[in-house]
Amino acid sequence: MVDLEQLRSRKGAVRRSEIPSNVVTALNRGELETVNLVEFLIVDHVKLFRAVRPSLDLDDRAAKQIAATLKRLADEGVMQRLVQTGIAFHESLPDADRREVVYQQLAGHTSDTLRNWAAYMDAADAGMTFSKRLKRVRPFALDPNMGVREIAWMCVRLPAANEIVTQIEKLVPWAKQKHHYARRFAIELSRPCGVWTKHITELKQRPEVAETLLETCCTDESKYVQDSVANWLNDASKTRPDFVQSVCDRWLAEYDSPHTQRIAHRALRTLRKKSGGK
Repeated sequence: MVDLEQLRSRKGAVRRSEIPSNVVTALNRGELETVNLVEFLIVDHVKLFRAVRPSLDLDDRAAKQIAATLKRLADEGVMQRLVQTGIAFHESLPDADRREVVYQQLAGHTSDTLRNWAAYMDAADAGMTFSKRLKRVRPFALDPNMGVREIAWMCVRLPAANEIVTQIEKLVPWAKQKHHYARRFAIELSRPCGVWTKHITELKQRPEVAETLLETCCTDESKYVQDSVANWLNDASKTRPDFVQSVCDRWLAEYDSPHTQRIAHRALRTLRKKSGGK
């Protein structure tokens, strides 16, 4: 019998071939969550859904529709699979009450992949307001699993990129929250370029829209948040070097903080490289 408690304390493998077979089996049964990107990419979503299906409040019609979607997407990239799986869950459950029941079952599951499916169910809801998206995404933004935290901002950005620009003031309270995961979410959600997601052209051209949000975290003690702020500015430096240089110069003059110094140094890395510096 597999000792799941022992497996939960494992250190993630560096290569797929190094993942123990009992870990792969437990991941595909929904008994474990992944601990790194290598494991995240090896999960068989078809097998996983088949294993957890009995625990979900799905009728046969909905279950068949979701299973067919997962099978069709088996050879697609993992992000495409997550997006389309969220759509499949949303569309196969037209009754709002039943959809919410399944959503909560996914959102509270041991498997981080199922929690990601829940997050993308909300992404598939075109009628959801930006404020409601922020409220609903909070548990995922604060999730202990790093992969779920990354999916959290992606599943808001995917359907609401334009609203990030027009309602960016709604992210400022997030940037002031005590939990550094929340602060990091606010910055990462609004990055001009981002990772594994479409760029926000307006923020690339007018990064000053986010200046108040960024300055809220310019002395942040958390390296997790510092890196996000620095990466945001480094993104912007590729299209608006003047803005980034000006902001960093001002922060360094106004804030006597080693955290600000670290952010500015990392934020200016692309500009230093272009000028021949280190």
